[in-house]
Amino acid sequence: MLRPPVLRPPKIIALGLNYALHAKEGNAAVPQEPIIFMKAGSSVIGPGETILLPQGLGRMDHEVELAVIIGRRATGVKKKDAMKYVAGFTILNDVTARELQSKDLEKKHPWFRSKSFDTFTPMGPWIVTPDELGSPIQVGLECRVNGKSRQKSNTRSMVFDIPTQIEFITQNITFEPGDILSTGTPHGIGPIEDGDEVVCRIERIGELKNPVKNK
Repeated sequence: MLRPPVLRPPKIIALGLNYALHAKEGNAAVPQEPIIFMKAGSSVIGPGETILLPQGLGRMDHEVELAVIIGRRATGVKKKDAMKYVAGFTILNDVTARELQSKDLEKKHPWFRSKSFDTFTPMGPWIVTPDELGSPIQVGLECRVNGKSRQKSNTRSMVFDIPTQIEFITQNITFEPGDILSTGTPHGIGPIEDGDEVVCRIERIGELKNPVKNK
């Protein structure tokens, strides 16, 4: 069984509502600047490892995302130079405790808790270098549950492209080698349940497959 490309990332910064149709399905406005949140490094698992669903917390969702692996220390980076700091790309499933997230939002609490349970960040199967994805990065991504397509889009539909994300974040937060930037999920998010198999695919990278079980 493969391990995740980065076993324990120093930090994981993710983008919220970075696809317009995903914002729409959540009855949210398309953001005017990147919305960022963090996930715990301890939530990372690799291909084939099991997503464990905590009980009594309601709906848990899949979210396929293109993840950026940072290769160099990055602070105050300009958009035109942003890709120089990228070591490569992989697939990330930003599993989310949706009802818990909604409750925390009502209380104006951050998303961290609902995004950071153990096993809630499947990642892999391997790292693809920037030259393999080309520039600008326009690759298809899809999530299938038990063989049925749930999410299907292209990274060209991002509200904020990857260089813009890196510039925005590094104005005040330093990226270190091994950090992960997860670039947002497209529309079509949906629940996962005990016994499901979740397959996240991204063009030119491959597929990330994980079984689901109740904890």
